[in-house]
Amino acid sequence: MIDQSILGVVEGPWRKSWTPDDALRYAVGVGAHELAFATENSTGVDQQALPTLALALTHWTEPAQVFGDVDESLVLHAGQSLELHRPLPVAGTVEVTRQVTDIFDKGSGALVLSRVDAVHADTGQPAFTARSSVFLRGEGGFGGERGPSAPRWQPPDSPPDVVLRFTTSPTQALLYRLSGDRNPLHSDPVYAAKGGFARPILHGLCTYGITCRLLITELLGGGAHRVSTVDARMSAPVLPGEELLVSAWQLADGAVFRTCTAAGAVVLDAGRLTSR
Repeated sequence: MIDQSILGVVEGPWRKSWTPDDALRYAVGVGAHELAFATENSTGVDQQALPTLALALTHWTEPAQVFGDVDESLVLHAGQSLELHRPLPVAGTVEVTRQVTDIFDKGSGALVLSRVDAVHADTGQPAFTARSSVFLRGEGGFGGERGPSAPRWQPPDSPPDVVLRFTTSPTQALLYRLSGDRNPLHSDPVYAAKGGFARPILHGLCTYGITCRLLITELLGGGAHRVSTVDARMSAPVLPGEELLVSAWQLADGAVFRTCTAAGAVVLDAGRLTSR
């Protein structure tokens, strides 16, 4: 049963440090081939950290988030937003706090909303804020508030300005987990079967990172420092080896997007990227 006492409790701070090697490892985990993300010594190319590396940092060193006596194999990532208060450097140290901000009773499960705030350890300046939601299947029916229902998102009526393609590797989840997310749902066939999946699925944050990388390269000229915010709902799992199609509609300050598999399943919805 979900532990209601976790609501509102601020955990931390925890100190997180990362190196240029960590930035490279994360970039390869989200399929980067761009030299600025995937190398540190290419002639005339300065290394950049992908902004979504910030989300991988939230998996390092701190105790795992505990929701109570729940079956972790039935926990699914439902949504993610990331706000970069300033560009993420290729190396640094931040202090991170975490708080569960809402718990909603959706009947078939519980929806838990959390917020992570990070400040640079040397200056105290805000680094990033991440808001996430996870769906705990089978943990609903406890009599709590249902919470607001977001309207069904519809993409613009016009054809997308760009459609970007990326075929994930059969080992994509194994590469991505090296950046800190060791949830066995993404690597252990027995554990994945317990959660109702035929085989391990790709991390939702890996799909999120791949999508952000493609948009940075295509729409922002490869300038990772230009990303201000990224938001998306996670609507279906991806199996390692599947091809992803990112449809994006450009705006004056970024783009809205949707990511689907080549088979047509919508895996990221209501996507929005804003740039500086």
